[in-house]
Amino acid sequence: MSELTMQQSAPFLKRVQRNHGLEHATVHMLTAHKHNKNKRFAGRADHHGFYLYGDFETAEVEAAAYEALDRMNNGEHQLAVHPNCGTNLVVSGFLAGAVSLLTMWGTGRDWRKNMERFPTLILLLTLTGMFSPAVGMRVQRDITTTGKMGGLQIVEVTKKDYGNLTIHRIETVN
Repeated sequence: MSELTMQQSAPFLKRVQRNHGLEHATVHMLTAHKHNKNKRFAGRADHHGFYLYGDFETAEVEAAAYEALDRMNNGEHQLAVHPNCGTNLVVSGFLAGAVSLLTMWGTGRDWRKNMERFPTLILLLTLTGMFSPAVGMRVQRDITTTGKMGGLQIVEVTKKDYGNLTIHRIETVN
């Protein structure tokens, strides 16, 4: 990648990181209310804002997004990291795949060699499962999100209903 391309993509990536962080912080605000504890929902960020998929009232989403932005602008940067983020799933899958590949390397189709290494594989996958959530949270904090909003502003919160699916779009500018 050329230096010019990297410079051009940096603002794009920074906007995605900020919106991803604001998405997580908004989810923290929403789930802080008892009536939302058991609700199922998901989110997805891009460089223009983020989507929340779930049954919420628009006023509640809007209030949560503004509160999240205000709290992060006032130093609560940790709100950008969330334990249920897809980044954690990707990191867990990657680590499990890498451990499996390295453990079984060189065994080919020899089922005896595979069976001899199987207990080691189970042990290493168990350890990977224990440590991957912390690694996923670290990857969120250092790579996929940021709690530093850098002038990010909420422009609009809109709602669309598709039968049983409610989607809120939170548009932002930087």
